[in-house]
Amino acid sequence: MNEDIRIHSWPCSYYLDTGKQWVSGRLSLTPVGIKFTADKTGELLVDFHLSGISEIKKESSNLIFSSLTILEKNTKHWFSSLQPNRNVVFNILEHFWREQLLESRGAGAEAGALRTTKGQELTGMLVGSQKRLEDTAKVLHYQGEQFDNIMKGLNKIEGDMDVADRLLSELESPSWWPFSSKLWKTPLEPKAKETAAVSDPKNQEGIIIRIPVIITHRTDSNVKPGKLTLFASGLEISDCNSQVIHRFESKDVDDIRVHTPYEISVRQRFIGKPDTSYRLLSAKMPEVIPILEMQFSKKMQFLEDALGFVGARKSPQVDLGTSIWQAATGLLGGVVAPGSPSGSREGMDKEQVQLQQHEKVSQEEAKELRQILKKLKGLALETEAELERQDEALDSISSSVDRATLTIDKQNRRMKRLT
Repeated sequence: MNEDIRIHSWPCSYYLDTGKQWVSGRLSLTPVGIKFTADKTGELLVDFHLSGISEIKKESSNLIFSSLTILEKNTKHWFSSLQPNRNVVFNILEHFWREQLLESRGAGAEAGALRTTKGQELTGMLVGSQKRLEDTAKVLHYQGEQFDNIMKGLNKIEGDMDVADRLLSELESPSWWPFSSKLWKTPLEPKAKETAAVSDPKNQEGIIIRIPVIITHRTDSNVKPGKLTLFASGLEISDCNSQVIHRFESKDVDDIRVHTPYEISVRQRFIGKPDTSYRLLSAKMPEVIPILEMQFSKKMQFLEDALGFVGARKSPQVDLGTSIWQAATGLLGGVVAPGSPSGSREGMDKEQVQLQQHEKVSQEEAKELRQILKKLKGLALETEAELERQDEALDSISSSVDRATLTIDKQNRRMKRLT
């Protein structure tokens, strides 16, 4: 991700300690740091990394009201006159600062190995592919359950139509037919109750991903921290106490706008009343956007600031899709037969030979790659089988609907004759 991308910026004033004066300008947040640029001179007065921050506080004194202080390497930076207000800026800065700290701690175990081998790079790509395939499998599994519920509903409709046929036959029969009263006493309520109890909803479905977010409702200037949860059937926005603020079913979402790689807005339109819209900002949003693309491909809109993110993310993905299996096969083959020459090395200089040795895959890495590839193969087969099953289910649903339509037409004609 481009470290120079601007996530957010706010007009404010910065206390310049060297000149003992307040300077007006803009406070900017990037994925990894904070910057302040003076309005008059365009000079960059503040530029430091989020990982260097030890404290972010809301402070005030007799001379400074509604200020925000950032303690960075024993240097205290004062910001005031923040727009739209101090709470908004504080919540967003604190969110990205805490996420940066979590990432730094997670990466601390790997800090000793600054150079990554070719095997490690390939393992990372395969793990990413496995995660995306698992997310796809979850969505397909939910769709399969929906198809099963549709089939149960259609079977119930066919059963009701059989009852309607018997009733129509009784109406069409002569008045002296001896079995007329029995058909009217056929109990219908138990079946209705059974279908009402069939599979209760979404509480059983699994969570695809959950991330912390900063929430803005419609055009309100106030923001608050919360969580975004993605299900196969939609998405849910909740507060820090896990109390649901709003849930969007997939059919309810009219558009999802990607403002930046870190900020999206979700909207549901209404006629005659205001739209339901939420704007969500998160340091983890780049992990969610690909899943949203898979679920809401026709409803996604990438705005100008997010187009670079799309291009940067998609172009290597194309290479990944076409070459990942070739790369894995080639590298694993190199481990099995490391002595096989790929060409004459007499013309290679020393640096090229060292680079080639550095990019060899170790036995442990090859073992891990084989395990991941085995899992990927199993997931791919399961996904393919589920897709075939859903194709068959769609064919069955289509034929059932056709049969039901013909039956309804016949019953309508019979009713007209009776009336």
